[in-house]
Amino acid sequence: MASLDFEKEQQAFREYHSEHHELLEAARHAFIVIIDSILAGDIPISSVTGRVKDKEESIKKFSRKYQTKLEEVKTPYEIKDHITDLIGLRVVSLYESDIVRIRDILEEEFEFVEVTDKIEAMESKEDSFGYKGLHVDLRLKEPRSSMREYARYADLRFELQIRTIIQDAWSTLDHKIKYKKSIPLYLKRRINTLAALFEMADREFYSIREETIKSAEKEKRNRDRLSEKEQLNAFSFLAIAEERFPEYRFQPHKVDGFVLELVDYGSLSPSRFKAIVDAGYEIVDDYKQYLGQNATQRHALNPYMMIRHLLYWEDKVRYERILYNDQRDGFDTWLESREGL
Repeated sequence: MASLDFEKEQQAFREYHSEHHELLEAARHAFIVIIDSILAGDIPISSVTGRVKDKEESIKKFSRKYQTKLEEVKTPYEIKDHITDLIGLRVVSLYESDIVRIRDILEEEFEFVEVTDKIEAMESKEDSFGYKGLHVDLRLKEPRSSMREYARYADLRFELQIRTIIQDAWSTLDHKIKYKKSIPLYLKRRINTLAALFEMADREFYSIREETIKSAEKEKRNRDRLSEKEQLNAFSFLAIAEERFPEYRFQPHKVDGFVLELVDYGSLSPSRFKAIVDAGYEIVDDYKQYLGQNATQRHALNPYMMIRHLLYWEDKVRYERILYNDQRDGFDTWLESREGL
């Protein structure tokens, strides 16, 4: 029962924390899985993590933020009712523009108990410094809260912090610095400068992302007018490869490495690459079908391997090392048997 006896209430909270720790940990894991599955495929996420707040840390937070005010107005309390982040989750996104999208998606799936928009709070003050982010207190809602596997978590609320990678990095450094508003002016100026650099980095990452999207779209629009003078790059490669392999999902980091490998063999323009792909596709696709039917062959060909075979088929001298010895020997043997038919 609530009271104004701090010693009694902190002991009661310790007992509550110990008795419910297993439930809290299970809820933390369940909430992470739910959020991860909701966001998967819609928004690129760096991570979804969480923790159950330590009992002593929770008591210190209550004492620092709530105890004095509650006791001044003689309002009985239970500590657990004031620790809204006993279960705390964090979603780290790539871009600041995605924070609002994440909020909107989660709002359809959870009950929003409270929202703290640190982005708006920071941007409304000229002399503020610190990390940005969106903090929301959530609770399961129907129909998920009634599902058998989630029903025992229905009364638990949790705090979710939504940040970008840059905001998360600033928050980590911010807490390590542990500065006060009364610090000397010259230090405050340096911290303001640092905060501004982090904010600029966030905006630049977003701007670069938008420019890369525009470049990729431009390459797709121009793939029928590819230049002989330009060097093949990730954008022109994707414009050609995605047209030929529309069902395959090309991951950006793999594309970058693969294109760098291709251009190491010598100058390769987008138009020349497209011509090679178009000219040899049916041959290599036949070889792929042959491999799929032949039980003695270990591997079928994914689009990357098909492109390797296409380049080797086009110029066996230049692209000799683009295939392993056994891959090259197997392809050559098949080509010879095909020519003999």
